[in-house]
Amino acid sequence: MEISGAIFDCDGTLVDSMTMWRGANRWLFEANGLDADAVDLVALEALSIWDMCAYMHDELGCEATAEELYEQLCAHVRDAYRNEVEIFPGAREFVAELAAAGVPMIIASSTPVRELRCALEAHGLDGYFRDLVSTEDVGGRDKEFPDVYLEAQRRLGTPRETTWVFEDAPFGVQTSRRAGFAVVGLMNDHDGRREEDVRPYCDIYVHGYAELSLPLLRDYERPVPPHGAPMRALLVAGSPEPSSPSLLTRLADEADYVVVADGGADACRAAGVAPDLFCGDGDSASAEAADWARAAARACVDFPSEKYATDLALAIDCARHEAARREAPLAVTLTCASGGRPDHALAVVGQLTAPDLASARLVEDGFEMRVVSAAGESSWELGPDAVGRTFSAVAVAPDTRVDETGMRWELSDKPMELLGDLGVSNVVTSADARVACRSGAVAAFLLGA
Repeated sequence: MEISGAIFDCDGTLVDSMTMWRGANRWLFEANGLDADAVDLVALEALSIWDMCAYMHDELGCEATAEELYEQLCAHVRDAYRNEVEIFPGAREFVAELAAAGVPMIIASSTPVRELRCALEAHGLDGYFRDLVSTEDVGGRDKEFPDVYLEAQRRLGTPRETTWVFEDAPFGVQTSRRAGFAVVGLMNDHDGRREEDVRPYCDIYVHGYAELSLPLLRDYERPVPPHGAPMRALLVAGSPEPSSPSLLTRLADEADYVVVADGGADACRAAGVAPDLFCGDGDSASAEAADWARAAARACVDFPSEKYATDLALAIDCARHEAARREAPLAVTLTCASGGRPDHALAVVGQLTAPDLASARLVEDGFEMRVVSAAGESSWELGPDAVGRTFSAVAVAPDTRVDETGMRWELSDKPMELLGDLGVSNVVTSADARVACRSGAVAAFLLGA
């Protein structure tokens, strides 16, 4: 997705200051004889400083005027910015990356401009931003309203649909997304934010700047209603037991788009399969294969080794973005993914059960697994080559009911327990063998070459 401009929140997004702010608000209450525990300080975060000070005077009966409270708090905050608050790791490097690419940037914050300037100067960020906008500049309307983001966009002069907002607070993420901006939600492990209040409203959700890069933003594409034929994506993972070069070549020939995740670069190099996109953290591919993949791929998206998501989850996201660009449903074929650790193998099945996939299969030299679901690909015709082979179906969703025909033990509208063993080790007896899912979903395995 194009990025023509960037709007950054400051507190909790660029500088690690939310603990300071909560302490500062508590300090102001206590310094003026008010009980800080009698109010919800977190709920006051969305307010501008002026509105909070006016609330303290008008609603809580503080003797100091709103103006006096305002100046007390601002002086306290400026001192903390200079002497206590730290910049988030990687923030300066990411801002510098955007600046080097010519992306104009601006600050949009609930903090007054004078204090914002102090925060940026204290951490060497002041030269990167075209301007600073405070909620005080838009009539004091807080970030529950889009005014501060719209004013920042106006000053940038960039199209809203390609202007990204970088926020940490749920109200900021939700408001900017409703206003039509692309949104990055930045989370950390100590500000008390809840993932469920942020992630659903983000285009990209990360746990720090190490997981962000300009190539990642450019690779992202907001989902659109798909239509037409599915885009067939081949995802090559980094199992220590890779698929054979002949299988990899065949699967790549069938694919419209090839994504290689980290260690899969070695298997692709051996097979001579050049990826469309190479992604990952570089901790499992050999240096030679990683260099080859970066040179051969049309695009690369790097991620840190210390991250929350797996390389496979990130690779599937990259395939989703390409399918969205093509406005097509996504059909995923995964390979080089089943060997090695059993926990990884189970997580692979979980990734392939995502409801937005038109179809999903795992293909290795010794077996094929397909997700058969009522919401997606609802049946699998096994074909004549399956006769005599072992077939297993394991429910991977609640309330699953299946039909199995053309097998030694046939099932009709049979309920299957989640992760139960009822459907394990059947045998295909007919060229017309078929498994169909009436409700829920199964991981259906056809074993043996």
